[in-house]
Amino acid sequence: MYKNIMFEKRSNGVAWLTLNRPERLNAFTEEMHMEMLQALKETSRDGNTRCLVITGEGRAFCAGEDIQRLGEETDHGEILRKRYNPLISAIANLEKPVIAAVNGICAGSGFSLALICDFMLVSEKASFVSSFMNIGLVPDSGLLYLLPRVVGRAKAMEIAVLGEKISAMEARSLGIAGRLISEDYWKSEIEEFSARLALMPTLAIGLVKRYMNESFSVTLDEMLSKEASAQRIAGLSKDHREGVAAFFEKRKPHFQGR
Repeated sequence: MYKNIMFEKRSNGVAWLTLNRPERLNAFTEEMHMEMLQALKETSRDGNTRCLVITGEGRAFCAGEDIQRLGEETDHGEILRKRYNPLISAIANLEKPVIAAVNGICAGSGFSLALICDFMLVSEKASFVSSFMNIGLVPDSGLLYLLPRVVGRAKAMEIAVLGEKISAMEARSLGIAGRLISEDYWKSEIEEFSARLALMPTLAIGLVKRYMNESFSVTLDEMLSKEASAQRIAGLSKDHREGVAAFFEKRKPHFQGR
């Protein structure tokens, strides 16, 4: 079914979406975007899938758009509206935790893809670069929105305009990456972290994600109201009842994400 990605739903509630064009550093194409959107729809609809990991095959996470496939008269704005914007919005609006497992080169809109995920786990071999300026383009796919919220406006301007490579260690120190993982433990730590999230009350995680994403554009009073609405939903959930029961029974809770 999929030619440009690999998509696997595992029995532990974790789905893995692997960009699979290693010979092109997993650069985006229209076909890849369509396949990713389909996988995201499957993830959203499947009640047994509680967490999604996005990673890349080979030595790259994603090198951004495959510019060799673009013509001189390409309407880049139309490509964003048709392909990139729906993909970024789909990840942002997926009310399940999404992990970017950045295994290597992460450039251009691939950088944006990693930033939109809820958690970023980074290999020691990973590197980041906003490569748009190198070909006379503007950073896109949410990078101008996401990056300054992570590193501040001054550093975001440097990263966006100068196009200098950021090492995995620097990404960790800047707060771009949540965790830096050694190559020896890369696979096992990603599996452990994703399995841990899948066992958590993922309905509540989805609510945290939704309202934290909105927190930058609302007032404190508005956020207090949104938190109250979210807490009402969480308080009526089966997971909340299970969590309270487990507390009193002195056992680990068995959450179901609803």
